[in-house]
Amino acid sequence: MKDTFSTYHPLLNMLFFVGTIGLTVFVTHPVLLGISFVCGIAYSVLLKGVKATFKFNVMFALPTMCIVALINPLFNHYGVTILGYLYNGNPFTLESCVYGLVMAMMLACTLLWFSCYTEVMTSDKFIYLFGKIIPALSLVLSMCLRFVPKFSRQMRVISDGQRCIGRDIKQGGVVKKAKHGITIFSILITWSLENAIETADSMKCRGYGEKGRTAFSIYRFDKRDCFCLLFMALTYGLTLFGAVNGYAFSRYDPKIVIEGIPLTPGSMLVFGGYLAFGLMPVVMEIYDRQRWKQRRKDIASQRIGGFRLWEVS
Repeated sequence: MKDTFSTYHPLLNMLFFVGTIGLTVFVTHPVLLGISFVCGIAYSVLLKGVKATFKFNVMFALPTMCIVALINPLFNHYGVTILGYLYNGNPFTLESCVYGLVMAMMLACTLLWFSCYTEVMTSDKFIYLFGKIIPALSLVLSMCLRFVPKFSRQMRVISDGQRCIGRDIKQGGVVKKAKHGITIFSILITWSLENAIETADSMKCRGYGEKGRTAFSIYRFDKRDCFCLLFMALTYGLTLFGAVNGYAFSRYDPKIVIEGIPLTPGSMLVFGGYLAFGLMPVVMEIYDRQRWKQRRKDIASQRIGGFRLWEVS
C-alpha cells in the first residue's frame, strides 16, 4: 500500500528512517523506546494492515524479544540489586533483567522500522539517492534490501508449482517431505543466483556506473518537501537538543539511573519532539484521507445540487 509519505522525495524518506532507527539504537531511554515502538506499530499497520503487522510481531518479533530478555540476565551479571543466585553461583540482578528488557524492546523497534523501510524505500529510490555517489555499492545494497520480500514471493511460486506435481512439503512421509523441501530450496537458490547474474549483466549493458551516463528520474524537490524537511529538522532537532543536555539519560550498569521520566520541561521537549517526528507519516496519511473524503462529499453535493437546478429549470 502506498501512503502519503511514500510520495515525498526519497531524501526525506531516507532521513526519516535514519533518524528513527538511529535514535532507537543509540538512545536506550525506556520512554523513547516506547514512543518508537508505538510509532512503528502505527506506521506498520498503515502500510501493511493489522493482520500482517500482528503476524510479524507475534511470529517473529515477540519470540525474539523473549529470547533476548531471558538470555541477557543469564550471561550478564552486572548490577547491585541482587534478586538471587543461579545454579553456578552467579548473581541474578535487577539491572541485568531491566537491561535485557530494554535490549529486547530496542530490537523489536528496529525490526519494525526496517519492515516499514522495505515498504517505503524501494530500490529505485535507493539507487536515485546513491547511484551517482557509490554506483556499485548502491546496486548491491538495493538488491540485498529487496532480496527478502522477492525471495519470499518466489518461494510461494515454486511451492505452488511443486504442489501441482505432488512434490509439496506437506505431501508424503517424513523422508519425502524432507526431499521435497530440499528440492524446493535448491530451485530457489538456483533462481536467486541466476536472477542476480541477469540483473548484473542487464545493468552493465545499460552502462550503469559509467561516467557521463544520465538517468531518468521522476523525483523533484518541491515546496511540499521543503515544509516537510523543515518540520523534520525542527522536531528531530528538539529531540537531539534535549537528549544531548541530559533529559533522556539512562544507565543500567552498575545501578539503574534514568532521567527524564518525571516530566520536566526538558524531558517534555525530547518526548514531544520525537513523538511528533515518529507519528508524522501517520498523521499525513490520516489528514489526506480526511481531505479526500471531504472532497468526495463536496463533489457529491455539487452533483445533487446541479440535478435539482436542472429539474427546476
